[in-house]
Amino acid sequence: MIQFIPFLVLIVLITCCVAVFGNATLDGASQVSLLVASSVSVLVGHFTKRLEWENLEKEITDKIASCTPAIIILLLIGAIGGTWMVSGIVPTMIFYGMQIIRPEVFLVSSSVLCALVSLMIGSSWTTVATIGVALMGIGKAHGFDDGWIAGSIITGAYFGDKLSPLSDTTVLASSVSGTPLFTHIRYMLYTTVPTFCISLTIFLIAGFTMNVSGHGNVHEFMKGLQHTFVISPWLLIVPVLTGVMIARRWPSMVVLFLAILLAAIVGLLVQPTLVHAISGSGDWGLLASYKGMMHVVYGSTHIETGVPMLNDLVQTSGMGGMMPTIWLIICAQTFGGALTATGQLQDLMRQVLRFAKSTVSLVASTVGTSLFCNVATADQYLSIMLASSMFKDEYIKRGYEPRLLSRTCEDSATVTSVLIPWNTCGLTQSTVLGVATLTYLPYCFFNFLSPLTSIVVAALGWKIKRKCS
Repeated sequence: MIQFIPFLVLIVLITCCVAVFGNATLDGASQVSLLVASSVSVLVGHFTKRLEWENLEKEITDKIASCTPAIIILLLIGAIGGTWMVSGIVPTMIFYGMQIIRPEVFLVSSSVLCALVSLMIGSSWTTVATIGVALMGIGKAHGFDDGWIAGSIITGAYFGDKLSPLSDTTVLASSVSGTPLFTHIRYMLYTTVPTFCISLTIFLIAGFTMNVSGHGNVHEFMKGLQHTFVISPWLLIVPVLTGVMIARRWPSMVVLFLAILLAAIVGLLVQPTLVHAISGSGDWGLLASYKGMMHVVYGSTHIETGVPMLNDLVQTSGMGGMMPTIWLIICAQTFGGALTATGQLQDLMRQVLRFAKSTVSLVASTVGTSLFCNVATADQYLSIMLASSMFKDEYIKRGYEPRLLSRTCEDSATVTSVLIPWNTCGLTQSTVLGVATLTYLPYCFFNFLSPLTSIVVAALGWKIKRKCS
């Protein structure tokens, strides 16, 4: 039972932090808690298994190094948030979206729209960071609560990501379990589509029954946007070009960098007055423009629109705003590395297999393990790999087709990562949307219903097949 000690320490510390700091927990308290829990894990490993510090240090540094691409992408997403806002791209999307999308169908429309975009590009992160930010503005103008808006956006983004052949998690889940990609995707339809339909039904009912009073906000928002930004459909060329680059399967970092560059150029050409105001320079000229746009990319901007609610929406934090998230990711990876290096995670998971006797218990154990890995390692990729590697032999031994394992991992590890405040996905989406993870969690119906659907389908025996001997 000694392997439980680091997790118990973390749970106690995080609980105390939430009680004391509330929404400010992620500003530093959670990071410290993860480092303390990492220290406990290292001490337990050292005294029970006599592990050398050099081996522990190497495992931890390797774990941190593995998240370097995600950190770079986070910085680029922060820059996109600034450049796409100040250049007028997101304000234009909000301006026209408020006129097109009716309040009654906003929640279901935003979910479907994000699902289509994510399905085409294979990235929930990019979907949320671009069209998701615009939809947050539209939803606020219509008077919806932040949790409902973010929940509908995340529901759609993760549905599309899960079924897209371009998604890295989809490819990873199929490959580590030994399932052909499109076999894996087709098999996920049996759990994913019903869950998404249930989620859309809830959003549709909520849209027609919720008493939103945002008609005045819409008029105010439109007036404030026109007063502050140059609004033009031509600005939508940048997201269209970004979509083309993604469709042609250009590397994510390249696409994000070019999207930032295009938006920066457009901002300098179309919004020169705003860029100059951000620079704080007394003189006009190239130097002032350069200073203003550089600040947009890396720093915080506070744009005065004359509408207090709109001011909060259009303010940006750039790359600098991602630093608390990156700090937390590094601490979470330290904890995950310590657990892996000491073998505590593997020891704990082996205990789980003792209770997996039937099909339902095996699927439920896989779901529970994936969720636990998401909490413990703070990384959906590692959760998929750990759960797959742990249960792969057991599924083969019992004669199940590998697609059952790959689907179960996707139904749990992929979609629940965004519900955990210190997981890379939860951190990213809460930072980008400006909504705390625990605020949007109750409204991400697709994300927390998917693991339950996977277990229910297994209990019903629907399309659960064994290999022919």
